[in-house]
Amino acid sequence: MNDRKQHVIKMAHQLFVEKGFQATSIQDILDYSGISKGTFYNYFSSKNELLMALFKTIYKQLEKERNELLIGQDPSDIDIFIKQIELHMKTNRTTKLISLFEEVIVTNDTDLKQFMKRGQLLTIRWMYKRLVDIFDESKHPYLFDCAIMLIGILHQTLKYYTLVQESGTGIHQAVRYSVLRVVNMVNEVAESKDQLIPPEFLDRWLPDCEKTDQTFQQKLCDAILTLKKDVKRKEEKHKYMELLDFIQDEILHSKNPRKFLVESALSSLKKSSDCLEDEPLRALDQLITSYFTQ
Repeated sequence: MNDRKQHVIKMAHQLFVEKGFQATSIQDILDYSGISKGTFYNYFSSKNELLMALFKTIYKQLEKERNELLIGQDPSDIDIFIKQIELHMKTNRTTKLISLFEEVIVTNDTDLKQFMKRGQLLTIRWMYKRLVDIFDESKHPYLFDCAIMLIGILHQTLKYYTLVQESGTGIHQAVRYSVLRVVNMVNEVAESKDQLIPPEFLDRWLPDCEKTDQTFQQKLCDAILTLKKDVKRKEEKHKYMELLDFIQDEILHSKNPRKFLVESALSSLKKSSDCLEDEPLRALDQLITSYFTQ
């Protein structure tokens, strides 16, 4: 995404928070960001599309930071899970995402409604996959139900706990409390074998997410982060960063990743192998090959 388009999204975000999404007009966005109407429509077909781009930008950054917390860590460590959720809740708070979400969820726009619904399902899916990392296989059939309950407990607990902790310092305690309550629930429902919604429904609701599971995402992010850290020529660093970011974005965030573009970017990296470590570059190559041959 080019800098100017990112600037428009940033300015629109500020307006949406200050005035509300519905009360902000496209003219307000043009005036505040200093662009023409033609430039706006070159980037977005509507204000709703701009809002979707804003949500994608925020959650793309959240996903990146969330994955980075896992690098070099044991995925079954519940404290890492708590830190990831804490990051998620802090992102929601600092970006005012919940208030924006609540304002637009009643929209009549079908595309926007579908987009918001998919976002909710992706959050539940992430919670479920992380619970799978933490609990043994005998409990897996009950973890989708528990992921749904965890999201509800988190939102309501934080809503009222922050009224007590007005400074906002209580997020960690509230998240930890909520997660530990769900740990008890997992053990309880597994013992009684109570299941409400089978996890298989996730694949029906999000069929295009099957390839980008948590393990693959983590391996891809690990390989790319290692390559970024090991660029040998500082003057070429920006170029390689852009190529690596493109590969990661295309595979993890595009609905239909374009194989030829990813392979082209990878080919450019291979041609500059004297600037990059061989082993992580080979690891990235193998990950991409296996992804597109599934």
